[in-house]
Parts: sequence; C-alpha cells; structure tokens
Amino acid sequence: MPRDFSALLREEAALLFDGALGTMFYQRGIYLNRCFDELNLTAPDMVQSLHDDYVRAGVDVIETNTFGANRAKLTPHGLGEKVRAINSAGVGLAREAAGESVLVAGAMGPLGVRIEPWGPTSLDEARELFKEQAQALLDSGVDLFILETFGDLSEIHQAILAVREVSDLPVVAQMTIDSEGNSLFGTAAETFARRLDEWEVDVLGVNCSVGPQTVLETLERMSQVTERPLSAQPNAGVPREVEGRNIYLVSPEYLAEYARRFVQAGARVVGGCCGTTPEHIRAIRGALNKLAADDRGERRGRRVSEIRIEEGAGTAPLPLAERSRLGAKLAAGEFIKTVELVPPRGHDTTRLLTRARALLEGGVDAINVPDGPRASARIGALATSLAIQQRVGIEALLHYTCRDRNLLGIQSDLLGAQALGLRNLLLVTGDPPKLGDYPDATAVFDVDAIGLCHMVERLNRGLDLGGHSLGAPTSFCFGVGINPGAVDLDYELRRFHYKVEAGAGFAITQPVFDVEVLERFLERIKDFEIPILAGIWPLLSLRNAEFMNNEVPGAHVPAPLLERMRVADERGRGREEGLRIAREILARVRPLVSGVQVAAPGGQAKSALRILDDL
Repeated sequence: MPRDFSALLREEAALLFDGALGTMFYQRGIYLNRCFDELNLTAPDMVQSLHDDYVRAGVDVIETNTFGANRAKLTPHGLGEKVRAINSAGVGLAREAAGESVLVAGAMGPLGVRIEPWGPTSLDEARELFKEQAQALLDSGVDLFILETFGDLSEIHQAILAVREVSDLPVVAQMTIDSEGNSLFGTAAETFARRLDEWEVDVLGVNCSVGPQTVLETLERMSQVTERPLSAQPNAGVPREVEGRNIYLVSPEYLAEYARRFVQAGARVVGGCCGTTPEHIRAIRGALNKLAADDRGERRGRRVSEIRIEEGAGTAPLPLAERSRLGAKLAAGEFIKTVELVPPRGHDTTRLLTRARALLEGGVDAINVPDGPRASARIGALATSLAIQQRVGIEALLHYTCRDRNLLGIQSDLLGAQALGLRNLLLVTGDPPKLGDYPDATAVFDVDAIGLCHMVERLNRGLDLGGHSLGAPTSFCFGVGINPGAVDLDYELRRFHYKVEAGAGFAITQPVFDVEVLERFLERIKDFEIPILAGIWPLLSLRNAEFMNNEVPGAHVPAPLLERMRVADERGRGREEGLRIAREILARVRPLVSGVQVAAPGGQAKSALRILDDL
C-alpha cells in the first residue's frame, strides 16, 4: 500500500504533485467547451494515459480528473445526476495508474456559481454541493483531498467544512491569485494564509493564474504568518498568443529552478497547473532530488513574524438619516416622491436637465436614473446622475447594475461616486444584453444584486472587497428592486431577505397595475420593516399596456385596465386614460407604502407631476 500522506510530509523535504490535465486534454484534441470530468466515463484510456505519464515523470501524488465534478458545474452539461459516477471513475483511473508507490488526491475546485455574500447560493447550499462530491471521492478510495484554484475565501471555507464532515483525511487547500499576490477577490496573501491556518488544513498554498515568480513572492509573504506546510503549483507562465494559439512559454528548466526556490521559501508540496506537462514535472523531480542531496535531508525552519494586515469588521455604517437628504426623509418616515428620467441616447443633456428642474420645482424628492434599461446604450447613469445633482441641485438616485462591470470596475465606480458626491443607489442585477441594442455584447455579472449589496455595505463599513481599510467609509443610502408579481414568489422573497440582511435600506417595486398583488406581497414582507416605494407607470396606449403585461416581468396589467386602454385608444385618448389609471393606483397604494417611483415615459416630466398632484 502507498505510504500515508502525513508520514510523507514528515519524512520528505518536499512532495511532488502532477501538472495540468486540462492542458494535456486540449493538446489531444478535446475542445474547451467539453466537460473534461466527463472524460472519466467517455475517454477513460486517455485519462489513464495522462496519469501514467505523470507517474513516470516521478510524482509522489497524482490528482484525480474531478476538478469540476460537482453538481453545480456538471448540471449545465446535462451531467448533474452523474456526480458519483464521474468521481468514482476518476478515482479508479488515478488509482490504476498510481500503483503501490504513488498517492491519489481527490481534486475539488470551485462550484462555478456565486455564493453569499456575492450571489444567491447560500453557504449551506454550497457546503452540501461540496459534501456530495467529497463523499463520492472518499467512498472511491482517495488518500487525501486537494481543494484548488479558489478565488473566494468564503467558498473554500465551505469546501473545507464539507470535507471535514465526511472525512479526517489530509486536506491541501490552495487559493488562486492575481499579479499582486492577492486572491481574485482582493484578499491579501497574509490574510488568506492566516485563515486557512485557523481552519486547520494540513497544507495551504496557491496555484494557477500566474507564473512562478509571483507564486514565489506570495509564498514568501505567506510564510511570515503560518508555520503549516506550504504548497505551490503555478502555471507555466502567463499564456501568450503565438500565431493564433495561446502558448505557455515557461520552460521545464525554468520551472524546475523556481521549484527549488519554492522549497527554500517553505513549500513542502510543489507541482504545476495550466501549461505544465510531464516534461515540466520530470524537470522538477530532478531539481528536488538534487536539493535533497545537497541539504542531506535537513529542513529549513521558518519563523512566523508578527506581520499584521489591516482587516476586520470595519466601522459601523453611518445612520441612514446622515447619508443623504433622501436617507433623512426615509428615516423620518416622510412619504417619498421620486421620478424616473432615462438618460438620453446622445450626449446632449439639455432637455434632461430642463425636465429635472421642472421636477425639482414640482416638489419631487429625487430623480431615478436607470442604468442602461432594457440593455440600451445611453449616457452612463453615473455621469447623468452627477450632471443632475451638480447642475440642477436635486438629488439623484443612481440605478447601478452588475451587468457591465467586473468586481474591480464596480468597486472603482462606487468609490468614484462617493468622491463625486453621489450618495443614493438602487442596486439591481441588470437586464441581459440580448434584450438590448447590441445582442452580441457580453455581460459580466461577477455578482448579482445580492452580492452588490454586500459590496456596498462593506464599503459603508470602510472596507474594500478584500477586507482592507479604505481609510474612511463610504456613506451610501442604497436600496434594491423587488417584484411583487414574480412567478416564483418564494424565490423572490428569499432573495429579498438576503438583500435586507446585506443592508438594503429601502426597496422599489416593479410597476404596480394590480394593487391586490401588491397588497398580498406587502403582507408577506411586513416583518422586514424597511420602506417600500411603489413603482407607478402611466400607460401610453393599449400597445404599451400589452407590452407591460407580456414582456415586463412582474408587471401584470389586469383585464379591466386593458379594456379601458382599448376603449380610450379608439377615442384617441389613450395617454389621458393612462394618466387617470396611474392616479387611481397611486391613491390606492398611498396608505400601503412609504413612497412612489413614478416613471416618465418619453421624458414627460409634466405627466409625472400630474400624477403626483394629488399628494
């Protein structure tokens, strides 16, 4: 039987893991859109052949071909019910290649979905998904687990907890890093090293994303805050495009030299990730053998320093009343009147600002500025909001979506908004690009509205995405959208609960046409105790009513209203009837809610003010 992993760590100066499987599959003609884990069932000879190549290269441990074999990642490929079969086959193929002298590590990677606080998947749900895979790997006979390429510290924590629930086998836990040595969510190497240490993994380290030099610098930082064994499995450099192909240019000799430096920096596990081949691993084997001979098996001790990275819970957010004029009115329980003005398609804001002045004179509290509604290309909502505040003097309520920006861009935008004096935000996920002007445009969606709430709340506590101090907190008054007419109301309520937990201070509904739907929804959320603003939309015509009823999620227009609009249209008075209906709805919802958001289709500020006249 193979030796025990923990015993090997005690006996050997460093243990050698294998290199890339995905790279090698690609070289053998497997396209990137294939599920590589499925190859355990459909191309077992290829998988075992690659394992054999790494065993011949001199590894101590080979990883199973199960990096993405969790239910969340397999389901989009139609393989969600084959979690156990794929993991079991992966272990069997690795075990066959390993023989009696090499250990088998059960490989587990991220779920490929956003978990709280950055997305709708709860921590408990994530842990159960990891647990299902871990149990399958354990039952199939792995010697240890390797959790690798995690960018989110919270997610790897759930994976660790899941493994610990089913097994006491050793765990190697590896984060993936950017060019600065921080996690992909901005967490400093010292911080995630300290956390992994506290969670009592057997080996902690980094893999993927970057080349050997950045990995070495990161290991040196980690070694200052933990005495646990470290691991390093870098890519073979950053891929370069050569004649239309992405090529990893780091040579086996170069990687082997850095493997020696990894060990000198405290690594007890070395290997490779993307771009590394059996030739790279063979070269590392030679370097490790030479290093062991030179050192005569003596290990270098490490002293853990008292480095402290500024992190923590941050400061308490400012009270809502102190964040903005809108926040003060919400906190005081005043009835809020806002009007939505859509940014123009061109760059001339003259008409928009004229309408904004009319709304200010009409007693409106704030102007809602949508962020690319229906995925349309318009002046940026942030720039439009700034122009309204600076040139008109009325507060803007900036709608901010997750669609067009990655995590870094979102944080940069929000810090810029704070610096420029924008304080009110409505955080929404955003319409997908296929609805809009450029259906071939790509969406980002690094987080959804729930994750965005957590980001803003963190900024309001003076912490950036990685948990580091900003020096001073932001002071955003932020709310969220809700859909009282959602098809799956339980799902909508669950998401709303997460948003409120994340600090949302108010909510605005989709346009209300059926007041009874709103009443039932408000009854369901009465325990949340945050101000609710009802969306009011003045129908322009029967065609507009039909569009709202059939193409806007949650906007149910009852049959009697459709009939009223049909009759009015026939008389050429559809717009007037739409205004009359909007005023009737406002009168009915007035006692139920804390305010309204009135739309101004076509920028008709006068129409919006006519609706608000009764207030």
